[in-house]
Amino acid sequence: MKRRFLSINFHKDTVERFKGFCAKMGGSYTDTLEHMMDFFDTYQLSPMEDLGPNMRGMEANIKKRINALTSIVKDIEKNQTKPTTAMLQLLFEQSPSKPKQPRLVEVKQGNNTSKDPFFATSMEAIELRKEKNALKRDLNETKQQFEDILFSKVHIVKSSFGKPRLQLDMALEDYVALKEKIKNS
Repeated sequence: MKRRFLSINFHKDTVERFKGFCAKMGGSYTDTLEHMMDFFDTYQLSPMEDLGPNMRGMEANIKKRINALTSIVKDIEKNQTKPTTAMLQLLFEQSPSKPKQPRLVEVKQGNNTSKDPFFATSMEAIELRKEKNALKRDLNETKQQFEDILFSKVHIVKSSFGKPRLQLDMALEDYVALKEKIKNS
Protein backbone atom coordinates (compact mmCIF):
# COMPACT_ATOMS: atom_id res chain seq x y z
CA MET A 1 0.00 0.00 0.00
CA LYS A 2 1.41 3.28 -1.09
CA ARG A 3 1.26 6.04 1.50
CA ARG A 4 0.37 9.60 0.71
CA PHE A 5 2.20 12.64 2.00
CA LEU A 6 0.52 15.69 3.42
CA SER A 7 2.04 18.88 4.69
CA ILE A 8 1.63 20.74 7.95
CA ASN A 9 2.88 24.27 8.50
CA PHE A 10 5.34 24.79 11.38
CA HIS A 11 7.44 27.69 12.49
CA LYS A 12 10.87 27.74 10.90
CA ASP A 13 12.83 27.33 14.16
CA THR A 14 10.63 24.35 15.16
CA VAL A 15 11.28 22.68 11.78
CA GLU A 16 15.05 23.21 12.13
CA ARG A 17 14.97 21.77 15.66
CA PHE A 18 12.92 18.76 14.49
CA LYS A 19 15.32 18.12 11.57
CA GLY A 20 18.26 18.14 14.00
CA PHE A 21 16.44 15.74 16.33
CA CYS A 22 15.64 13.38 13.41
CA ALA A 23 19.28 13.42 12.28
CA LYS A 24 20.38 12.54 15.82
CA MET A 25 17.86 9.68 16.00
CA GLY A 26 18.77 8.43 12.56
CA GLY A 27 15.30 8.05 11.11
CA SER A 28 13.06 9.73 8.61
CA TYR A 29 10.83 12.57 9.71
CA THR A 30 7.73 10.38 9.50
CA ASP A 31 9.28 7.49 11.47
CA THR A 32 10.61 9.79 14.19
CA LEU A 33 7.27 11.54 14.61
CA GLU A 34 5.39 8.20 14.72
CA HIS A 35 7.77 6.81 17.35
CA MET A 36 7.31 9.93 19.44
CA MET A 37 3.52 9.68 19.25
CA ASP A 38 3.65 5.93 20.05
CA PHE A 39 5.82 6.70 23.09
CA PHE A 40 3.33 9.24 24.46
CA ASP A 41 0.38 6.93 23.79
CA THR A 42 2.03 3.83 25.27
CA TYR A 43 3.14 5.49 28.52
CA GLN A 44 0.07 7.72 28.73
CA LEU A 45 2.15 10.86 28.96
CA SER A 46 1.23 14.30 27.80
CA PRO A 47 3.90 16.57 26.35
CA MET A 48 2.03 19.46 27.98
CA GLU A 49 2.57 18.13 31.55
CA ASP A 50 5.68 18.78 33.60
CA LEU A 51 7.41 15.57 34.73
CA GLY A 52 9.46 17.28 37.40
CA PRO A 53 13.11 18.22 37.14
CA ASN A 54 13.87 15.17 35.01
CA MET A 55 13.21 11.46 34.73
CA ARG A 56 16.41 10.68 36.65
CA GLY A 57 14.98 12.49 39.65
CA MET A 58 11.91 10.28 39.48
CA GLU A 59 14.11 7.21 39.19
CA ALA A 60 16.15 8.28 42.23
CA ASN A 61 12.93 8.84 44.17
CA ILE A 62 11.67 5.35 43.26
CA LYS A 63 15.02 3.82 44.26
CA LYS A 64 14.81 5.58 47.64
CA ARG A 65 11.34 4.14 48.20
CA ILE A 66 12.52 0.65 47.24
CA ASN A 67 15.46 0.96 49.64
CA ALA A 68 13.08 2.07 52.39
CA LEU A 69 10.84 -0.94 51.74
CA THR A 70 13.88 -3.23 51.82
CA SER A 71 14.93 -1.85 55.19
CA ILE A 72 11.38 -2.31 56.53
CA VAL A 73 11.35 -5.96 55.41
CA LYS A 74 14.79 -6.55 56.98
CA ASP A 75 13.57 -4.97 60.21
CA ILE A 76 10.51 -7.22 60.20
CA GLU A 77 12.72 -10.28 59.69
CA LYS A 78 15.07 -9.18 62.46
CA ASN A 79 12.55 -8.09 65.07
CA GLN A 80 9.52 -10.28 64.39
CA THR A 81 10.34 -13.47 62.51
CA LYS A 82 13.63 -14.52 64.13
CA PRO A 83 12.54 -13.99 67.77
CA THR A 84 9.36 -15.94 67.11
CA THR A 85 11.36 -18.79 65.61
CA ALA A 86 13.75 -18.73 68.56
CA MET A 87 10.84 -18.82 71.03
CA LEU A 88 9.29 -21.79 69.23
CA GLN A 89 12.60 -23.63 69.26
CA LEU A 90 12.99 -22.98 73.00
CA LEU A 91 9.45 -24.15 73.57
CA PHE A 92 10.04 -27.44 71.78
CA GLU A 93 13.44 -27.83 73.40
CA GLN A 94 12.04 -27.46 76.91
CA SER A 95 9.13 -29.82 76.49
CA PRO A 96 10.76 -33.16 77.17
CA SER A 97 9.55 -35.99 75.07
CA LYS A 98 9.06 -39.06 77.19
CA PRO A 99 12.31 -40.96 76.89
CA LYS A 100 12.01 -44.64 76.39
CA GLN A 101 12.62 -46.43 79.63
CA PRO A 102 15.61 -48.66 79.22
CA ARG A 103 14.97 -52.18 80.14
CA LEU A 104 16.34 -53.27 83.42
CA VAL A 105 18.27 -56.43 82.96
CA GLU A 106 18.65 -58.66 85.89
CA VAL A 107 22.10 -60.05 86.17
CA LYS A 108 22.21 -63.04 88.40
CA GLN A 109 25.34 -63.15 90.42
CA GLY A 110 24.47 -65.42 93.19
CA ASN A 111 21.20 -64.02 94.51
CA ASN A 112 21.98 -60.26 93.84
CA THR A 113 20.16 -58.32 91.14
CA SER A 114 21.60 -55.06 89.82
CA LYS A 115 20.60 -52.43 87.25
CA ASP A 116 22.01 -52.32 83.78
CA PRO A 117 25.05 -49.96 83.64
CA PHE A 118 23.71 -48.49 80.39
CA PHE A 119 20.71 -47.14 82.29
CA ALA A 120 22.94 -45.15 84.64
CA THR A 121 24.99 -43.65 81.81
CA SER A 122 21.91 -42.70 79.80
CA MET A 123 20.40 -40.91 82.80
CA GLU A 124 23.69 -39.06 83.26
CA ALA A 125 23.61 -38.09 79.57
CA ILE A 126 20.07 -36.74 79.92
CA GLU A 127 21.07 -34.72 82.97
CA LEU A 128 24.13 -33.38 81.15
CA ARG A 129 21.99 -32.41 78.15
CA LYS A 130 19.54 -30.55 80.43
CA GLU A 131 22.43 -28.77 82.11
CA LYS A 132 23.94 -27.88 78.71
CA ASN A 133 20.60 -26.44 77.50
CA ALA A 134 20.24 -24.39 80.69
CA LEU A 135 23.79 -23.06 80.31
CA LYS A 136 23.14 -22.18 76.66
CA ARG A 137 19.95 -20.35 77.63
CA ASP A 138 21.79 -18.43 80.38
CA LEU A 139 24.60 -17.58 77.97
CA ASN A 140 22.14 -16.28 75.36
CA GLU A 141 20.34 -14.17 77.98
CA THR A 142 23.64 -12.73 79.22
CA LYS A 143 24.77 -12.07 75.66
CA GLN A 144 21.48 -10.29 74.88
CA GLN A 145 21.79 -8.13 78.03
CA PHE A 146 25.38 -7.27 77.11
CA GLU A 147 24.37 -6.33 73.56
CA ASP A 148 21.49 -4.18 74.87
CA ILE A 149 23.86 -2.30 77.17
CA LEU A 150 26.62 -2.04 74.57
CA PHE A 151 24.40 -0.78 71.75
CA SER A 152 21.95 1.41 73.63
CA LYS A 153 23.78 2.71 76.70
CA VAL A 154 27.43 3.04 75.63
CA HIS A 155 28.26 6.09 73.51
CA ILE A 156 31.47 7.45 72.03
CA VAL A 157 32.36 10.88 73.38
CA LYS A 158 34.81 12.83 71.26
CA SER A 159 37.04 15.10 73.25
CA SER A 160 38.70 18.16 71.84
CA PHE A 161 41.81 17.12 73.80
CA GLY A 162 43.05 13.56 73.66
CA LYS A 163 41.47 10.38 72.40
CA PRO A 164 37.74 9.68 72.18
CA ARG A 165 36.33 7.78 75.15
CA LEU A 166 33.31 5.62 75.90
CA GLN A 167 30.53 6.83 78.18
CA LEU A 168 27.99 4.59 79.91
CA ASP A 169 24.55 6.22 80.15
CA MET A 170 22.93 4.15 82.90
CA ALA A 171 21.28 4.95 86.20
CA LEU A 172 23.42 4.16 89.24
CA GLU A 173 20.78 1.78 90.61
CA ASP A 174 20.73 -0.18 87.35
CA TYR A 175 24.52 -0.39 87.36
CA VAL A 176 24.64 -1.65 90.95
CA ALA A 177 21.88 -4.21 90.25
CA LEU A 178 23.71 -5.47 87.15
CA LYS A 179 26.97 -5.69 89.08
CA GLU A 180 25.32 -7.72 91.87
CA LYS A 181 23.64 -10.02 89.35
CA ILE A 182 26.95 -10.76 87.63
CA LYS A 183 28.69 -11.20 90.99
CA ASN A 184 26.05 -13.69 92.21
CA SER A 185 25.94 -15.77 89.04
